[in-house]
Amino acid sequence: MKIIDAHLHLSTDAYFDEIARVAQHENSEAHLREQYATRGIVHGIVMGNRPVADVDCRYPEFLSYCVGIDDMRSFFSAPKAAVRFVRQHLARKECVGVKLYPGYQSFYIHDDRLAPLYEAAVAFGKPVAVHMGLTASQEALLKYSHPSVMDEAATKFRRVSFVMCHFGEPWFADAAAVIEKNPNVTADLSGILEGKIPDFEAFLREKRFYVERLKGWLAYLDRYDRFMFGTDWPLANLGDYIAFTKEIIPQAHWEEVFFRNANRIYQLNLT
Repeated sequence: MKIIDAHLHLSTDAYFDEIARVAQHENSEAHLREQYATRGIVHGIVMGNRPVADVDCRYPEFLSYCVGIDDMRSFFSAPKAAVRFVRQHLARKECVGVKLYPGYQSFYIHDDRLAPLYEAAVAFGKPVAVHMGLTASQEALLKYSHPSVMDEAATKFRRVSFVMCHFGEPWFADAAAVIEKNPNVTADLSGILEGKIPDFEAFLREKRFYVERLKGWLAYLDRYDRFMFGTDWPLANLGDYIAFTKEIIPQAHWEEVFFRNANRIYQLNLT
């Protein structure tokens, strides 16, 4: 089975080195390439956080990227300049969408000042991925990353294809309601695990409350065409993440969730 990793990060800093080590990985392109090949992952999508002005950023050939808005204060103070850079990114084949980090940067994604950015995404037919749910920083504010915020954005900006990253974890009930109501919202299943799980069966028993509710809300929606596999590399062990996704997704829908949906939503045109 071919797999697309619809959500990963690339950064050469000590923090990423450490979380990769905890996941029993190495934070390097060579190791990522080797692990992808070993596990049948044929492509990955980097959630960007480089300066938006870096319009000639380069990634390995097995990766695409979503352009991240690294500084929202600068964006709001000079939106025309920022959107020009975003459009240059979106014009590239390698750039398959936009990534927003509202919890970390304290803004609401339904803010009318984002309209020019959303118009650019619509013009290029590419989605806007948004960090939704818990954050890795205690300084971030969850009121900006709660799934209900996406409901208002998806309603106000109907032509935008939104990707709810992390399925709004742990607010799965709220996330499911937003997806059910809004046909322009899909989700990835990244960022739910971290580190290396030493005993997978024991993990499923110990986290039964969490896992069963996640499975339950996925089954309630019964829209497996709107969910994508993602790992949040290097946060979690890749083997564990594949096994976990197989646990929460019925086997009849593995090909959709692991490959077809990301290929369609991010227009990768992989065969």
